[in-house]
Amino acid sequence: MWHWFRDNRRKKILASPFPREWEKLIQVNIQYYQYLNDDEKKRLQDLIQIFIAEKYWLGCNDLELTDEIRVTIAAHACLMILALPNDYYNNVKTLYVYPTTVFTPESSVGFFEVRTAPLSGPMPILGEAHHSGPVLLVWDAVKRETRHPEYGHNVVYHEFAHKLDMLDGSPDGTPLLATPEEYQRWIEVCSQEYLALCDKVEHGKPTFFDSYAATNETEFFAVVTECFFCKPENMKHHHPELYQVLKDFYRQDPAQKVSAH
Repeated sequence: MWHWFRDNRRKKILASPFPREWEKLIQVNIQYYQYLNDDEKKRLQDLIQIFIAEKYWLGCNDLELTDEIRVTIAAHACLMILALPNDYYNNVKTLYVYPTTVFTPESSVGFFEVRTAPLSGPMPILGEAHHSGPVLLVWDAVKRETRHPEYGHNVVYHEFAHKLDMLDGSPDGTPLLATPEEYQRWIEVCSQEYLALCDKVEHGKPTFFDSYAATNETEFFAVVTECFFCKPENMKHHHPELYQVLKDFYRQDPAQKVSAH
């Protein structure tokens, strides 16, 4: 019964034409949109309409939520699931959007704690994805990275990669895959790439991926997803096996689309 109500509600959402103003925002803010064919653009538009309607959006620190903010964030998140059988990120209910960098509170020692390390100060945050909780994004970072994909950073791709990773209940750097063979291939390639990256970072050697990817397997998946969509041709050149694994998972080939244009 719940599925019937959900599907009926979505049909009503899609009965309204995709706003022209929204498509103009996508054309300006998302370079990758130009590489999609007409069917893919229509699919993305449908995903965006439902995503925006079904999620609870909250502007924080006096940020006034606009169509540009909602559409830009939704478009990036939905690009990732364009070819996936994903139920519109059903593990995302709420999005908190801040105008600029957020700082975590300075840590303190609890009454029953014994301090074994220096207290950590406030940490800057551009985005967070909470397990079974909301996604937090900083709008000025979203806008800056959206317009400069050549840098290989995109906080929306990063945080929603975490949410895809969490769909199986375990944020471990391995999302839901279709077959045992895919899991085996994922483990072989990603483990090798992750350990090689960790070794280079430890010894101060240059790396294609941001060194933050060496934090753990979860961050590795999020960072390489950023590069997969932002710098696909370069990633395919430098890390062809890893690119192929992500291509098989996302069921998209952004390098081919970019090179065709």
